[in-house]
Amino acid sequence: MVSRNPIRVEKLVIAVDGPAGAGKSTVARKLARVLHLQYLDTGAMYRALTLKALRDHVDLNDESKLSEMAENIHLEMVYNARKRPPYRVYMDGEDVSAAIRSREVSAHVSQVSSHRGVRREMIRKQRSIARDKGIVVEGRDVGTVVFPKADIKFFLTASVRERARRRYREMKKEGYDVSMKSIQHEMVKRDHQDATREVNPLKRAPDAVLIDTTGESVSQVVKTMLKLIQGHLTGLEQAW
Repeated sequence: MVSRNPIRVEKLVIAVDGPAGAGKSTVARKLARVLHLQYLDTGAMYRALTLKALRDHVDLNDESKLSEMAENIHLEMVYNARKRPPYRVYMDGEDVSAAIRSREVSAHVSQVSSHRGVRREMIRKQRSIARDKGIVVEGRDVGTVVFPKADIKFFLTASVRERARRRYREMKKEGYDVSMKSIQHEMVKRDHQDATREVNPLKRAPDAVLIDTTGESVSQVVKTMLKLIQGHLTGLEQAW
């Protein structure tokens, strides 16, 4: 597909939204690699801010302080498909790629990201990072708020049990002592927080394609997405 119409593909902005554990990160990275596009994990930016707030013992209800931190924090998101791991997150010069995935950060990131001022500053940064480039952006409000005019939007979902199982395997692999029951409980709680927050709640954009990843492999999901993207590009060609 890339070789048939490389110019158009290189200009695409593809939004991938969905709840935690739906497979957004893995799928979005592979999609970016296949299409030779850049990749941005917006959730990692909120996680980095949460990590900094926890380290600095900031009151997570203090919107003014957190918004100021969001404005001043220096975040560098580095994606290189040829490296393993392909995505690194730097906060004020420190590689925090692993630290932002801790259970403590996961438990508090929804609270930090619920503040209007925090989201305003993060959205500004996200749009700046993605400006004038083809990119796959994943998160929880990418298609509805950050890039409402994205060329193509996907909303990935999966059963709570499936999402909890995926997260459980990730955390066990990273050495955390967790249980499936506790992970599932935390996931349900975060789903509720993300979907009911006043500012930019998690929801599917009206024009986003819904894909249920339950029982589907990453390759199967990406293949489905590529077919839909090809259809979009074909439609552009015919419009010309």
